[in-house]
Amino acid sequence: MTVIQGYRNVEAALRNTTLRQALYDEAWILMRDVLVNLHGEEHRARRNLETKIFRRDFFKYYEQEVFPHTLAETLAPSLAIGRADLVDLGYRIMLNLTADFTGIDRSVKAGPAKTTDDTTRLLAHLRSFSKAATLGQTPLDRAPIRDEIAQAIIDYDRDFHSPSVARRRAMIAAQAHGELSEDDLPRDLLTVLLRDEDHLNLAPDALVRETAYFLMAGAQSSVHSVSHIIHEIFTWTAAHPEDRARMDSDPIFLQRVVHEAIRLRPSSPSAWRHGTTAASVAGQDIAPEQSLTIDIMGANRDATVFGEDAAGFNPHRPLPGNTAPYGVSFGLGMHACLGRNLAVGVPPRGETDPATHHYGVIPLIIAELLRHDIAPDPAEAPEMDTQTGRPNWGRYPVLFRKS
Repeated sequence: MTVIQGYRNVEAALRNTTLRQALYDEAWILMRDVLVNLHGEEHRARRNLETKIFRRDFFKYYEQEVFPHTLAETLAPSLAIGRADLVDLGYRIMLNLTADFTGIDRSVKAGPAKTTDDTTRLLAHLRSFSKAATLGQTPLDRAPIRDEIAQAIIDYDRDFHSPSVARRRAMIAAQAHGELSEDDLPRDLLTVLLRDEDHLNLAPDALVRETAYFLMAGAQSSVHSVSHIIHEIFTWTAAHPEDRARMDSDPIFLQRVVHEAIRLRPSSPSAWRHGTTAASVAGQDIAPEQSLTIDIMGANRDATVFGEDAAGFNPHRPLPGNTAPYGVSFGLGMHACLGRNLAVGVPPRGETDPATHHYGVIPLIIAELLRHDIAPDPAEAPEMDTQTGRPNWGRYPVLFRKS
């Protein structure tokens, strides 16, 4: 397999439109016809439609009006007992976030209400879906994992997806008859897809997979980011205690901390592609169906771009112009992450007003965890995840020293 390395080469490969997605070929049970696996015109049409929910006004609305309530509800049980497994807590937070913008109601009977039991049930499905993303790298037998994912899709459709679809179809019909205004409709992906389903030709089972994929992609990638960021903060502030107070008082600096940690620990260390035609990619001749590995993590640690200490965490790192502080962790080109700005906001430019800056929900999560004086649990050491082949935390016990 050809490997593309070096920051500028990786940028070029990610932007190359002749290469099709290959990272999830083993995950066909969940992802065979979802956005991330589409190519060409079919991908462009679906992406353009789904991008409608990720406009600037949506980010402001979600970050300021919706997410603070979701975060408070999800954190409350852990704050009450003063401890949590950060990985599990991160899943719960990110699950409720992604369910909100995907359009999956957490209660079959009560519409969009969120309860601990509903979150736990949906979280069980999400954990199964998440195994699809790493099927290509897992050292385990894949057949029973696919069986588990298939059953999770059935249960998820029955318990959450179908009731959410029925509720939105009724609201869309009411709006068409003048009984509801445009502003009364949910601002989420499922509503967008249902309103344009005649043009999309999405089969019902494909729609189930699309919403399941968005839940999985939005929650899984960000949950691992949360635990990596907190771990880097624990390590950095032990040696640089002066920066701990700055993280509390300077939200722009805290966002920079988040971006730096995500640069070091992208949710997927590599991207996989297949050639669709003979082409030159980053100076290499690629044949049709030739496989490529694009080294995301290596690119993000390229010393020629990020400095001689590029392999280490440094939130004060000077950046060259036109280089994102999080590197290529969110991808580029046709498969760039749709939710990047929702997750980590926009990097500040020049004299940024902290009161109006768009931070993203992950910096908001980290700020809230720090506000409650999160600390490692001295009684339980964190453990790495041994199931996926990716360098992620499996458990990360923490304490909250301020309730």
